[in-house]
Amino acid sequence: MFRSYFIIAWRNLIKSKGYSLINIGGLAIGMAVAILIGLWIYDELSYNKYHKNYDSIAQVMQKQSFNGEQSTQISLPRPLEFELRNKYGNNFKHIVMSFWEGDHILSVGDIKISSTGRFMQAGAPEMLSLKMIKGTWAGLKDPSSIMLSASVAKALFGDKDPMDKMMRINNRMDVKVTGVYEDLPYNTEFKNVKFLSSWDLWMANNDWMKNARDKWGNNSFLIYVQIQPNTTFESVSEKIKMSKQQNVDAEDKKFNYEIFLNPMSRWHLYSEWKNGVNVGGRIQFVWMFGLIGLFVLLLACINFMNLSTARSEKRAREVGVRKAIGSMRYQLISQFLSESFLVVVLAFVLAVIIVATSLSWFNELSDKRITMPLANPYFWLISLVFIIITSLLSGSYPALYLSSFNPVKVLKGTFRVGRFASLPRQILVVLQFTVSIALICGTIIVYRQIQHAKNRPVGYDRNSLLMIQIKSPDLAVKSTIINSELKNSGVAVEVAKSGSPLTGVWSNNGGFDWPDKDPNKVGEFATIWITHDYGKTVGWQIKEGRDFSKEFATDSIGPEPDSTIAYSIILNETAIKYMGLKNPVNTIIDWDGYPLKIVGVVKDIVMESPFQPVRQTIYLVNYSAADSWINIKINPNLSAGQALAKIDAIFKKLVPAVPFDYKFADTEYGLKFAAEERIGKLASVFAVLAIFISCLGLFGLASFIAEKRTKEIGIRKVLGATVYNLWKMLSVDFVVLVIISCCIAVPVAYYFLHGWLQKYEYRIEISWWIFVLAILSALLITLLTVSYQAIKAALANPVQSLRTE
Repeated sequence: MFRSYFIIAWRNLIKSKGYSLINIGGLAIGMAVAILIGLWIYDELSYNKYHKNYDSIAQVMQKQSFNGEQSTQISLPRPLEFELRNKYGNNFKHIVMSFWEGDHILSVGDIKISSTGRFMQAGAPEMLSLKMIKGTWAGLKDPSSIMLSASVAKALFGDKDPMDKMMRINNRMDVKVTGVYEDLPYNTEFKNVKFLSSWDLWMANNDWMKNARDKWGNNSFLIYVQIQPNTTFESVSEKIKMSKQQNVDAEDKKFNYEIFLNPMSRWHLYSEWKNGVNVGGRIQFVWMFGLIGLFVLLLACINFMNLSTARSEKRAREVGVRKAIGSMRYQLISQFLSESFLVVVLAFVLAVIIVATSLSWFNELSDKRITMPLANPYFWLISLVFIIITSLLSGSYPALYLSSFNPVKVLKGTFRVGRFASLPRQILVVLQFTVSIALICGTIIVYRQIQHAKNRPVGYDRNSLLMIQIKSPDLAVKSTIINSELKNSGVAVEVAKSGSPLTGVWSNNGGFDWPDKDPNKVGEFATIWITHDYGKTVGWQIKEGRDFSKEFATDSIGPEPDSTIAYSIILNETAIKYMGLKNPVNTIIDWDGYPLKIVGVVKDIVMESPFQPVRQTIYLVNYSAADSWINIKINPNLSAGQALAKIDAIFKKLVPAVPFDYKFADTEYGLKFAAEERIGKLASVFAVLAIFISCLGLFGLASFIAEKRTKEIGIRKVLGATVYNLWKMLSVDFVVLVIISCCIAVPVAYYFLHGWLQKYEYRIEISWWIFVLAILSALLITLLTVSYQAIKAALANPVQSLRTE
């Protein structure tokens, strides 16, 4: 029986090639989008699950009150480690101190590479359940040890066994290879960690870390933990909640510190905090794309339902004959569902081919490393369920509708589909275009929000600005010589050093007081250590006062500042507003007993997120503290290639042990938009596909209606109707449906997009013209889609259509 169903279904597909192509093609695109989004969501939901201890790992975080609001941060003081070990150690299987992920120079003989890694305590490899290729998890117990990822081990040692071999980090730390681990997958927070080295080694080479042992105010470190099996994150968080508050001095207790555990399961999808409360994160994109995938698949299913029910009169006689010879309704339903199943299976095969061929492009667009799980039995099981659900979704309504025809009326020729028979199709078309119009609005607003941030004044000149991180003492010692050589060679116009990159803030300090300061206001500022020529190099804009100058001895703070001298500082505009200073130049402020004199005010420089307000910032000249970055303003008369070649030659001559590893300021700044741009591009691609699927269904319906009204069109032409009259007659119904869709889509889109924009403090306002543009676009697309069939029918020879009358 089922064999005959499929034979009949195949014959119907072959008989109506045009409609079959629209059905299968539309469903295939819809299913391909659903599969791609499904793979993307699975990758997001499985983030960090590579680590076997995923359910028991957490990051220690803190909350603190500032100026009436609660901030949340991952940076912590070093003495918290000892507090957790000594008082609460029985709650933890591992407590691991870590320094921040960073780029370092790894060298073996003449081979030197720049690689990203971390310095962590010995329990890290076991806690993270690294898959060891050589060595064991205990490798970091040796204070002078390093564990390499497989790719870095290959780059440094080739095919040789790296175990127990000596190498160097940053040309100053000699270490022994004690382990090689499998490269971490792309969907883990530690994906960029290409080596792990000893925490004790890093501390031994940084005196400031030793001095931070008992400083509760120095929040410069990271702490990861693994809790014991017999406890929970909530119970441990409650126990350690006051572990910092009860140890800080009386002055700092006003910050109301709270320590808590943030489980690994929430790091990726729930990473945003506002006023001490978790407000989500990427989980909103998981929901958004999940809904988009569902809607796009629904649009494809709607096409199938619309075309199947629209062509019902052509199959009415077949249903009547079958019922007359004894077919039961459930048999007719089974037949029509089998036809639906065949279409969905063919569409699924085509969808898999589309996904397989477009996956590399999709990975590049979404910054993923997704693979097609063809060898995974769960994939095929889910696919089977997916096919069955889609078959039922797309085929149930046509099956129930077609099987309900009265055989007597059909065979007597008195069957009519009824004046409201097309109402369900019209509702489905409205639903299709509601989704499409909402996606058009979303795409426009996401694009405008990104452009709004990109066009934001950054306060400095990013063009031809090169940043080089000082990773080695060789580079730090010879930075003055490099400065002179770069200028003398003509490759650089200006050169300066800084303690933070231009695209980030690495230092924050409190303890500032100023005249008429509100006692309830916290004096905390982003603190940028620089050299004299920093302003000239980056091209900042002085708004009041002057720039730093070597002519003034007080413009530079030495390693041991004199508390009787008022050293010069420059503040940004936000800092002046924050402090409420009307005449800031020459104002003396106090920093924990050291007087500082404001000599200048610069326009705000966007160093962090371009979507958020600039923080209050202080710039100070200190050559020993400005030891992290070299900033080079390239001669504008040289091309980037020429300049890089000359700088590379200078570095090889002066610091041959240090690889020339550079970053362009404009490129690094552009990376700040990467996440939003990816979301915008994905949304725009899905919007285009949704509109295409909707138009595909619209095209099929228009062609069917034109075919159905062939004789009517012929009569109207004979009676004098023009092409325009006929085009208007066939198009107006679809235009009305699209207008109804617009009325529904606009308020829905506004509600959700307005909510999305609230996460950005620096954001656009939703303008009315965006919705007008979306509406006009939808109407234009509709008219273009329908007009082909309408004009084709209007231009047809009426003699041909009326010949049988």
